[in-house]
Amino acid sequence: MTMVRPPRVLLLSWLVLLLLLALTVAAAYWPLGTFNTVVALTIATVKTLIVAAIFMELRESRGLLIPFAGAGVFWFAILLWLAFTDFATRPDFPPSLLPLIWN
Repeated sequence: MTMVRPPRVLLLSWLVLLLLLALTVAAAYWPLGTFNTVVALTIATVKTLIVAAIFMELRESRGLLIPFAGAGVFWFAILLWLAFTDFATRPDFPPSLLPLIWN
């Protein structure tokens, strides 16, 4: 049986998501250096938790739905870890512009 959400909860979650979107755009212009990635991923995590709790209805779920959602998050964490490992182990990244200048 599907539970009907009160419009107030949906409206508040939508407003919070819009606020976090504005914060993400603003944070992109802050001169934080490499800390920009940490801020952006933190804001994205909060947005993901809001969507999962409110719109995917994981807050009231029972049974196997929560472990499978957790497995999806775990798999996403593995993919992020592999991407960051690939990025960190590249010896010449970002590519040097020096050969382009001397030619």
